[in-house]
Amino acid sequence: MKHFFGIEIKDRHRQILSLIKKNSGRLMLAAGCSLMISGATTAMGYLIKPVIDDIFVNSDTTGLLLLPLLVIAVFLMKGLAGYGQEYFMNYVGEDIIRRLRIQLYDRIQELSLAFFQKERTGTLMSRITNDVSILKAMVSSAVTGSLRDVSTIIGLTVVILYLNWRMAILAFIVLPVAFWPVFILGRKVRRVSTGCQEAIGEMNAFLHETFAGNKIVKAFGMEAHEKRRFFEKAQRLFNLEIKGVVIRSLSSPIMEIFGGLGIAFIIWYGGSEVIDGTTTPGTFMSFLACVLLLYDPVRKLTNFNNSLQQGLAAVDRIFDIVETPSEINDPVTPQAIQTGFHDLRFENVHFTYGDQDVLKGINLKVDQGQVVALVGMSGGGKSTLANLIPRFFDVTGGQVCIDGIDIRKFAVADLRRQISIVTQEPILFNETVRDNIAYGRPEATEDQIVAAAKAAFANDFILRFPNGYDTMIGELGGRLSGGEKQRLCIARALIKDAPILILDEATSSLDSEAEAVVQKALENLMQGRTTIVIAHRLSTVAKVDQIIVLVEGQIVEQGTHGSLLAAKGEYAKLHNMQFANNSSPAVASDPGD
Repeated sequence: MKHFFGIEIKDRHRQILSLIKKNSGRLMLAAGCSLMISGATTAMGYLIKPVIDDIFVNSDTTGLLLLPLLVIAVFLMKGLAGYGQEYFMNYVGEDIIRRLRIQLYDRIQELSLAFFQKERTGTLMSRITNDVSILKAMVSSAVTGSLRDVSTIIGLTVVILYLNWRMAILAFIVLPVAFWPVFILGRKVRRVSTGCQEAIGEMNAFLHETFAGNKIVKAFGMEAHEKRRFFEKAQRLFNLEIKGVVIRSLSSPIMEIFGGLGIAFIIWYGGSEVIDGTTTPGTFMSFLACVLLLYDPVRKLTNFNNSLQQGLAAVDRIFDIVETPSEINDPVTPQAIQTGFHDLRFENVHFTYGDQDVLKGINLKVDQGQVVALVGMSGGGKSTLANLIPRFFDVTGGQVCIDGIDIRKFAVADLRRQISIVTQEPILFNETVRDNIAYGRPEATEDQIVAAAKAAFANDFILRFPNGYDTMIGELGGRLSGGEKQRLCIARALIKDAPILILDEATSSLDSEAEAVVQKALENLMQGRTTIVIAHRLSTVAKVDQIIVLVEGQIVEQGTHGSLLAAKGEYAKLHNMQFANNSSPAVASDPGD
């Protein structure tokens, strides 16, 4: 493993370099502009010598005419080169950030559902926005500026050595002494920057939760509590930022002090040589000007070290996600899934989450076109069992089969094309009604979209919207009622036309009137499909082909509604609990059920 300026070079750093190389053409142009800037800066320092010696001391009238023109040309070249360098390097920086954001988002989308259960949404948002922006500052500002500054330092150093090598060697002794504490501070900047980025991620997660759950915050009168929590997070971020400011701010004063010592020494030593006649006044003033011009790029390089450390901290946080292995992978040589209807089979299925055994030896067969309901108290494993079918999770023992073939032998994308899902909480996007219905089938025609909406009993309320199917529905469908949102979700599942259907408590959050309409839409959706229904309201499963009762991850009963009631076992107990006193309260549900 190689090191650079005390930094361990890892594969993730090489990936950033490979992104930079993809803009090699613009980098070459920017490098050319940087060399022009350094050449112009060097020329500015050197031109002081002929101005003083030829014009002021020797009264050269020809030089009086030519040197001002030469100065104008130098400044014009520096200005044009500065524009070119700024444009090309910022273009490179923005392009790298664009590519990195896309790579990061693509990777997050590829990761399993277990990853999203462990990570907070706001933290992931912070990685894509804040952390990548910090890296942008390193690439488009620090790294690009260092190219210009290093070439300027080299050019000015050559001139200084040419003008007076004795003074130059003595002046350069002070630079290594000045740089050592700057690099020490840079390491501290990296640690503080990591803390700041983590604090921003936590703040974004907090904001996402409290804004999305604002109704609950207000309903429980917890505004003051949430304000206090936000104050604490903002104060922690403030403390870290101020600590970073203190560390970064020390770099410039250190360079100022050592730079002042160097310039004082040059004035004393150079002035002595001028008085002795060893050096001309023009040479001395040109030397001093070059040293002063040299100070600015050297000082900027100390800031580059700070920006580099912040950027490397961002790189680590970004690539911690990019390098996260996915728990759900395609087989090396996927098998093809036959078209048409499918049966499902669970063979001795076990699933463990952490240290908890969620499913224990499940054996179940669902024939083509059959509707099977999973019932039981919360925490029994109903949703987990259903989540194994599209491989949101993989079994830890046994196998799930479609048409007798282990689903892990299929490509994940091919498998999921065979499955439609309608969840308890309707998930919609801030797009048009049309886009939401055609979400799983973007090539769908207008007639197909309308037909799906009609089958889902959604067409009538859609046409009442001002813009009909072109109406934007708001974040998470916020402009729609619960029943309307669910019917759009059913239309989305209908238009996908997948042979396997999973209904995860699709009506439990609706009132009786909305439930009746949605239930009719679901009946249209289930026709001819192999269907798994997760239900808490037992009134919705009386007509299904088979009912599976799950208790603590095991099948304890299996049969039809009538046979299970007659058996007077676990199902009958659940039924009696729900329909006691002629009422039908729903058994409480759990997202991890």
